[in-house]
Amino acid sequence: MRKIVHIDMDAFYASVEQRDDPALRGRPVIVGGSGPRSVVCAASYEARAYGVRSAMPGTRARRLCPDGVFVPPDFARYRAVSRQVRAIFHRHTDLVEPLSLDEAYLDVTRNRAGLPTATAVAQAIRAEIRAETGLTASAGIAPNKFLAKIASDWRKPDGLFVLHPGRIEAFLTPLPVGRLPGVGRVMEAKLTELGVSTVGDLRALPLEALEARFGRWGRRLHGLARGIDENPVQPQRPSLQVSAEDTFETDLPLDALAPHIERLAARAWTAARREGRIGRTVVLKLKTADFRILTRSLSPPRPPSGLAAFARIALDLRARVELPRSTRYRLVGVGLGNLVEADDPLLLQGSLDLPC
Repeated sequence: MRKIVHIDMDAFYASVEQRDDPALRGRPVIVGGSGPRSVVCAASYEARAYGVRSAMPGTRARRLCPDGVFVPPDFARYRAVSRQVRAIFHRHTDLVEPLSLDEAYLDVTRNRAGLPTATAVAQAIRAEIRAETGLTASAGIAPNKFLAKIASDWRKPDGLFVLHPGRIEAFLTPLPVGRLPGVGRVMEAKLTELGVSTVGDLRALPLEALEARFGRWGRRLHGLARGIDENPVQPQRPSLQVSAEDTFETDLPLDALAPHIERLAARAWTAARREGRIGRTVVLKLKTADFRILTRSLSPPRPPSGLAAFARIALDLRARVELPRSTRYRLVGVGLGNLVEADDPLLLQGSLDLPC
C-alpha cells in the first residue's frame, strides 16, 4: 500500500506578501489588480472571509472587500520560494509530482530519512518549511493521491489530516459527489438526475449501471466512490499547455459560446499564473454534436497582456471555424500553449506587465 502526502502551501502568494511586508500581516491581502481587466491570483485568509477567491474579477473582489489591500503579483519571488519548498520535498523522496508552485504530491512509501510513518514525514516537511521560509503548509496523508488531496484541505490552514485505510469509507460517504476529482458541474448534474448527491449515494449504484450510463468513466466513478485510485505519483516536466474545458448539457451554436469561452479563459489564465508561467499560444477547442473535434490556435507577436486580451483572442478564433452556422457544439475548451517562465529573458520587454 502506498503512502502518499499532499502538501499545499497556505494562501501561498498572499502569505509571501504578508511575510515580506509586516504592514500586511492580519490584513485582507488580495494578490492581483482591482481593475476591470484583472483577476485575483490569490487572497489571504482575511480576504477569503469576505468571499474573495482566486480567478474572481478584481472589480468584484473590491466590492466584496472594500478594505482589501491589492498587491501586484511578483512571480519571480514566488518561484524562488517554491524552489526552496521543493528542495525540502526532495530531501525526503525523489517521487515528487508538482501540481503548481504551491502544491505537490509526494510518495513517501520509502523515505530518505528513514522515518517510521508518512505522518512523521509530513510533520518534518511542514516544520522545515516553517523554519526555512517562514510560511505554513497543510498536509494530507492517505493511501492514494485523490484522498491525500482531499485530506490536505480538511484542516487548513496550517493543518494536518491523516486518512487511515480503515476510515476511508466512513470519511467519503457523506461528502458531496462534487468533491471527487473529475466531477464538475455537468457531471454533478447528470449524477443528480440519478439521485446521487453524496459519495455514499454513488457507491450504492452498481458498476453495470454506471458503465451503461458513462462508459469507462463510470468504472472510474465506481472506484473513486470506494476510495480507489491507482494513479502513481509521477515526477514530471513542467506542462507545455494549460487548458480548461466544459461539456454542455445541451448542444449550443457557435454564437452562444462567448460566455463559456470567457469563463474557461479565466480558469486557464489563473492556472498558468499559479505556475508563474506565460503562454505564447492561444488555443480554442470545440467538439461538435457528432463528436468531431476542431482546434484553432494563434501565436500573437507578444503573449496576451492580460486575461481580457487572452479571452478576446479565444473569442476571435471562432471566426476560423468553417462549419455551417447550424452546427451545434457539445464541448468547448480554451488553452494557453508554448508556456514559458514569467521571467524568461526571451520574452519581449513589456509583455511581462500582466494583470493577474
